[in-house]
Order: sequence, then structure tokens, then C-alpha cells
Amino acid sequence: MTSKLADDCFVLDKDRIAHSEALAILKARVRIVASVEEVWLAGATGRYLAEAIMAPRPIPAHDNAAVDGYAFAHASYDSATGGRLRIAGEASAGHPFSARPSPRDAVRIFTGAVMPEGLDTVVMQEDVTIDGEDGERWITIPPGLKRGANRRSAGEDAKTGEVLVYAGTRLRPQEVASAAATGLDRLRCYTSLKVAIASTGDEIMRPGERFAIGKVYDANAPMIEGLLKAVGAEAIDLSILPDKAELVRAALLEASKTYDAIIISGGASQGAEDHVARSIDALGTRHLWQIAIKPGRPMSFGQIGDALVLGLPGNPVAVFVCFLMYVRPVLTRLAGGSWPEPVRYPLPAAFSQKKKLGRREFWRAKLINAHGRLQVVKFPRDGSGLLSSLRESDGLIEVLEDIPEVREGDTVNFMPFSEFGLLR
Repeated sequence: MTSKLADDCFVLDKDRIAHSEALAILKARVRIVASVEEVWLAGATGRYLAEAIMAPRPIPAHDNAAVDGYAFAHASYDSATGGRLRIAGEASAGHPFSARPSPRDAVRIFTGAVMPEGLDTVVMQEDVTIDGEDGERWITIPPGLKRGANRRSAGEDAKTGEVLVYAGTRLRPQEVASAAATGLDRLRCYTSLKVAIASTGDEIMRPGERFAIGKVYDANAPMIEGLLKAVGAEAIDLSILPDKAELVRAALLEASKTYDAIIISGGASQGAEDHVARSIDALGTRHLWQIAIKPGRPMSFGQIGDALVLGLPGNPVAVFVCFLMYVRPVLTRLAGGSWPEPVRYPLPAAFSQKKKLGRREFWRAKLINAHGRLQVVKFPRDGSGLLSSLRESDGLIEVLEDIPEVREGDTVNFMPFSEFGLLR
């Protein structure tokens, strides 16, 4: 396994690094570490594609009927007055009409059937009248049909050699369907990342334990597990690490020998009982620390051996935001995926709020429909421990460093949670 980061020479001498600079550094330095394996189509959804899928032939391979009706040659038809043609036979899906019809013939055809040779247009069955004469059947076609009506052309979905799905794509059912349409039954995909999760702090206890004064239940670990599923990574719970430097250091060292990445929540600052950053420094290298954002300033990126270590703050909202903005793209890249860029939707603000200059802020927000116009309203409180703000929000408003205030009616950049692969 190779190093998670391209080199160790980008430790910065700034107290706090800007959001865009941190992302640019990570985007440039983080590289794929997952190996490649063949995966059956049934298990490919959610995996990152390692080898592009290309069309080996036109898709569809033949001109075919888009409706049930009658195929005919448009050159034998007067679009101003209509036409009358003899029915020469029948074509259905999987059973082509084997003979070559004459230009004055029509062929009964069903949806998906290959267009008979020489015929280029289909009239819908409900638009014709049928009669018999001398033991033969004839159809009368009304005027107004254009050449190629109700016909799907060969290659209209994909041309031979066209890239259908690029390497680095996280496969959805629609990409898997595109692979199946080429005839592939297996795909070359990257293996899933194995990511260890740990929470720190003597005050933390796991859900299910008896509540005690001064303690707090661990909401971060299950939240991170869910966020990892949205990235396609496998989560392994290391449990809670106590506020003891030697125990934190031992746990990190052991985990670094097994897992692709380690995510730790809490202990990210420089207090007397904050041991994560110092442990990373002692065991490996801390590449980035202190980002000029809110929430989530004390986040850190480091490496111990072959494991990338991501130190998150302890407050759940900061964990959530930092995961979406930094951890998600880093893990996606490690896993073989293309660096994800969430779409920002410009929407009018239905609120006013002042902000400190010099840092990027991510405000929890909800979509509203006011007078037939989609707007966004900020959650009224800013606390990083308010899980209610995550439950009641639809996404994040991104406010740049040089903006001192957002006023009602201003256009803001809104990122719905669906942009990060999360269910609404």
C-alpha cells in the first residue's frame, strides 16, 4: 500500500489556513490507495469504477420501433394525402422480419422490434384503418407523418467507442444499467476503504449505558458511520478512547497498521486533555491543522504509517460539517473516486445575519416556499452541539470570508444535503 499523501512537505506556517487553500492542497496531494477487483453487476452499485465503460457497438444496435404499429418506407408515402400499403408480414422484439419488403409494403411491427430492411417510418396502430382485398390485408395511413417517425435509430443512445461511464464514478443503478446494456456482467471497481472510528473523552459514553451526571452520550460515532456509508466506505468502531495520552497513542498506532484511514472526534484542540494532535505529531506527521472556518476550526489532517488520520472537533455539528466539506472528498479520492464538488444553488435569503470577516462559515438552513418563490432561511441558533439544527435543515449556506453580512433578499449559495449523497 502506498502513502495516502503525495509527500510530507506541505506543513504550513500559518496559524489558520483558508478553506479554499486547504481543499486545494488536499485535492493536489491525496491519491488513490484502494486496489482493484472485478465485481459482478449485482454488487456494483455504490462502488467506484476503476476502468471506464465504453460502448463496444452502437446502442441500440439496430434501428427499431418505438411504438406498436406498422413500418413502411416514407418515400412510398405522400405526407400531404396519406397512403395505402399492403401488409407483408410481422416483426416483433427478438423476431425480425426476415424478408426484404417491397417499397409498397408495410410490416406489422411491435415496440423494440428491428426495423425491416428498407423501411424507415412507423405509423401507430391506432392511427390506421385495415381492410382486406383478394386475400391480402391493407392499411390506410393518414397524412402528416414525418420521415423517421416513431423509429429509434441505431446508436442514438451511444456510438461505438463512446465512453458511457468514466473511471472514478461512483456507480448508481443507472450507470450499472448502462454497463449491462453493453453486455458486461462484471466491472473493474476499487475495493472499499476500511475506516476506523474513535471518539475521545472521559465524559463520553455509548448509547445503551446507564446515564450519569457529567456524562454525555456519543452521537458522533453513529453519525460518522452513517456518513461513511454515504461515501461507500466500511466503518470499524474502535470505541471510546479515554483522556490518557498513552492510551490514545497506543490506539492510533495499532489502528494505523490495519486501516486505510482513522477518524477521531474530540481531543482536537491543544488543551491539557486534548491528545489527538500531539499523538499524531509523535507517531507520524500532521499536515494541516486549524482551518479558518466555522464550525470546525480545529480540524487536523495527519498520517501515521500508511494510515491517514482525520481529527475532527468534538461538537456534532462541527463533525458533520467538517466531514461533508473535507473528509468526504478526501475519502472519495482515496477510494478511487473523482474529487466531488457539491453544486451550489443561488437562492434568495429569507433572513438577515451578520458574520465575522476572514473566515468561511457554513450555516444550517431550510428551504421554504414563500409566495411561490423558493427561498432559504437560516436556522436561528449557531451552537455546534445542536443536533436539532441538523435534523431541521435541508442543507448548508456557504458564506465566503469577505462577506460581513447577509441581508434579506441577498442571493446566497445553498448546498442541499443531497449534494453530499445524503437522503433528504
